[in-house]
Amino acid sequence: MKKWQKILGLMTIIGLTFTLAACGTSSKKSSDDSDNPSSVEAIKKRGKIRIAVFGDLSPYGYLDAEGKNQGYDVYLAKRIAKDLLGSEDKVEFVVVNAEERVDALKSNKVDLVLANFTKTAEREKVIDFANPYMKVAVGVVSLKSNPITKVDQLKGKSVIVNKGTTAEQYFTKEQPDVTLEKYESKTQQFQALTDGRADALADDNSYLYAWVKENPDYEVGIKELGEVATINPGVKKGNKSLLDWTNKELEKLGEEKFFEADYNATLKDFFGSDIQAQDIVLEGKE
Repeated sequence: MKKWQKILGLMTIIGLTFTLAACGTSSKKSSDDSDNPSSVEAIKKRGKIRIAVFGDLSPYGYLDAEGKNQGYDVYLAKRIAKDLLGSEDKVEFVVVNAEERVDALKSNKVDLVLANFTKTAEREKVIDFANPYMKVAVGVVSLKSNPITKVDQLKGKSVIVNKGTTAEQYFTKEQPDVTLEKYESKTQQFQALTDGRADALADDNSYLYAWVKENPDYEVGIKELGEVATINPGVKKGNKSLLDWTNKELEKLGEEKFFEADYNATLKDFFGSDIQAQDIVLEGKE
């Protein structure tokens, strides 16, 4: 009898151990979910979505004369806030430069990045990307009076790039004979070019097209270097709820041709007549 009592007692202890372990796992999962300040649930509870955008990259993300956020990415951000939270006013814009985009996600400073963020294999190691909404390649701008139309012309010369961009990555890896002049912001790099501090400037072709229209002494002599890439929203690694929601949102917006409307509202007037919406936008699908 005592033997059976001991066996029953042991089984009871084992059962309690598994129960407590299961509860602990469930509790930990629940705690992890609640500790994610950028989950869809947390954003809805907060009543605002924090979105990183550029403040000096017209026409994609910039501050107008009244200090209000404007541009292609901003137009999208407002629609995301409206569909997620019921009002486009429920977005908190966080202005970042190129180098700050990944850290802003990792430190929970923002929920989503819409700062002309090119999807790359290196970035995918540290953050997650949602579906694309624009396509882009590295371009090179130079003076019309001394145009650079082939990458071979840059050997031994200096090229301006923005730190943390695909242009910097491309030239560092593929063109080591080119001297890079690196700047923190878009404003600084374009000022450096107009000041004559380098022979050319390399950046995403999609907004070099806009820049040269406002600066007619310059031209995009090299329209495409390296692989054609995509611009995608960025979310913190492992933030599945927001990633899934964003992908569904982008697909829905693509079906209604939202991104063509976004282009017409924010980009069209900044480009020459030879650039069309289909040259720039993607309708929210891989």
